[in-house]
Amino acid sequence: MATIFTKIIRGEIPGYKIAEDENYYAFLDINPLAEGHTLVVPKKEVDYIFDLDEQDLAGLMVFARKVARRIREAVPCKRIGVAVIGLDVPHAHVHLVPINEGGDLDFSRPKLKLSPEEFKDIQAKIRF
Repeated sequence: MATIFTKIIRGEIPGYKIAEDENYYAFLDINPLAEGHTLVVPKKEVDYIFDLDEQDLAGLMVFARKVARRIREAVPCKRIGVAVIGLDVPHAHVHLVPINEGGDLDFSRPKLKLSPEEFKDIQAKIRF
């Protein structure tokens, strides 16, 4: 059965796409820690990030770097925090979160509640 991320990639479930190439896909997290919080995933379904082969893992990180640079241009912040947790969805993914201090990457914090219009505005600023 396809993961929710695969369903987003295929367009079966709506999402706010930021970037895509033949192997990777980036989209806004719908439960963001900050405006611009983006998930970067391989199109290939692999549950655990360190089960990706070396080429796919390296490619994922290179793609994430491009996305992070674009987020940083679009969203005022000091850095783009990177987190790999991988417990909620059985599909390898990297969180890219605009941060200004270390505590901004605390996933136990309350998530932002954004309207579809706010998501679309953020998407339009970052998308490439």
